[in-house]
Amino acid sequence: MLLFTLSIKKSRIDGKGCFAAQTIPTHRKIGELEGETISVREARKRVKLQKRLAMVEFGDGRALDASVHSNELRYVNHSCRPNIFMRCCYGKVEFYTLRRIRKGEELTCNYGETHHDGKLLCNCGESCCRGSL
Repeated sequence: MLLFTLSIKKSRIDGKGCFAAQTIPTHRKIGELEGETISVREARKRVKLQKRLAMVEFGDGRALDASVHSNELRYVNHSCRPNIFMRCCYGKVEFYTLRRIRKGEELTCNYGETHHDGKLLCNCGESCCRGSL
């Protein structure tokens, strides 16, 4: 479920990115990431087979595979200086703005811990970049 209009375009960060098709105010819910809810065990099997990950673990034995039946939020790229944040609660993955997002701006989120275990180079380009995911 999306509450604002988003578009998918080529990203300077990595592959495709999710962009605001309209201005989005500060501290607003953008929408919920869609996908298939599966067990963490199944998620970790799938992660080994995928080049581009779209997996979120809830911490209760379940995970959301956003590479299946997803929406535009699946293309939110990582940034060490993000403009949105992700909240996992009640079996949902929700995204909220940290500041006003301009029309045409790419939505970015700090992924935090990932399945990459620090082996994937970060391409966010921010001065505060931590270097890897």
